[in-house]
Amino acid sequence: MQNLKKTALFDTHEKYGGKIIDFSGWQLPVQYEGITSEHESTRNKAGLFDVSHMGEVEIKGKDAFKFVQNLVTNDVSVLEDNQVLYTFMCYEHGGVVDDLLVYRFDEEHFFLVINAGNIDKDFEWMKMNSEEYDIELMNISDQVSQLAIQGPSAQEILQKLIDVDLTQIHFFYCKRNVNIDGVSCLVSRTGYTGEDGFEIYLDNDRAEYVWEKLMEVGKELGLKPVGLGARDTLRFEVALPLYGNELSKDITPLEAGLGFFVKLEKDDFIGKDALIKQKSDGLKRKIVGFEMIDKGIPRHGYEVWADGKQIGFVTTGYASPTVKKNIGFAMVPIEYSKLDTPIEIKVRKRILKAKVVSKRFYTKSYKKV
Repeated sequence: MQNLKKTALFDTHEKYGGKIIDFSGWQLPVQYEGITSEHESTRNKAGLFDVSHMGEVEIKGKDAFKFVQNLVTNDVSVLEDNQVLYTFMCYEHGGVVDDLLVYRFDEEHFFLVINAGNIDKDFEWMKMNSEEYDIELMNISDQVSQLAIQGPSAQEILQKLIDVDLTQIHFFYCKRNVNIDGVSCLVSRTGYTGEDGFEIYLDNDRAEYVWEKLMEVGKELGLKPVGLGARDTLRFEVALPLYGNELSKDITPLEAGLGFFVKLEKDDFIGKDALIKQKSDGLKRKIVGFEMIDKGIPRHGYEVWADGKQIGFVTTGYASPTVKKNIGFAMVPIEYSKLDTPIEIKVRKRILKAKVVSKRFYTKSYKKV
């Protein structure tokens, strides 16, 4: 795997027995002791993830708020200082450039967290759309490591090392310059698993130290390192999208069933006109959940059939570790999107029966206030 990037924790992953793969140009662990056990540990106790491959962009200047408000689909005006928002950047035609988190530090200072495979593309898109704004754009992705500790025991574990009361960091809020065993960090109550937990941003040269301290104090509470495999099964069970699967240049947020994060009543944002038209014309297709009836595991890219013809494709599919069923998401024409609609999935050369079900396979366990 020559020419692939490494996070500051690469040697640590090898120490813990991580099976390294190429993910969006990065050498990252897909698993340690096994996807299922890591998944179950996160659901029932706690899991620790290296997500340092994610990108970070800082925006400063008197027009920072106006720029971000025009850049994304959600309404940034609702944010308080140190609050976080999930949203999309869209192309003019309504397809998705990326999904991201927006952190507001103040009206002239924002922090965006973007997907690893999209860092260069996203930053070019931001620069291209920033010319009319008095701002400074900084891609600081190479300077920042990111750890995520997720699960029912996450707060108890992190509290052993941190100098703030974690009950005071509410869901989708952050606190800057907190001290984790002597290391200055940004900590937010966010994550990608459906469980309560925190994401920690810190300098690369301190990432290994904080990882090891968390593993040390979390051992008695069942903390395990978790790879990309379980990260995907965890997010999938709680219907969180993955760019390149449920979202892309060719799939709009409305087709993905994520219209809640698209505020069409905003004054303006890139892609607004196209999304208004798509909504007023009525969706022609959408992503649905499905459950296998016949025995077989669906996978990304498999064909979806009905009435003797191919009608769509699977965006994500797994044997779910939590609900113990073979389930997936699929893009289908709107007329096949109602609950209990019979469909078929082509698994290798076999056409297997399935049915449309709710995408809410597992109930999220976030700690909201």
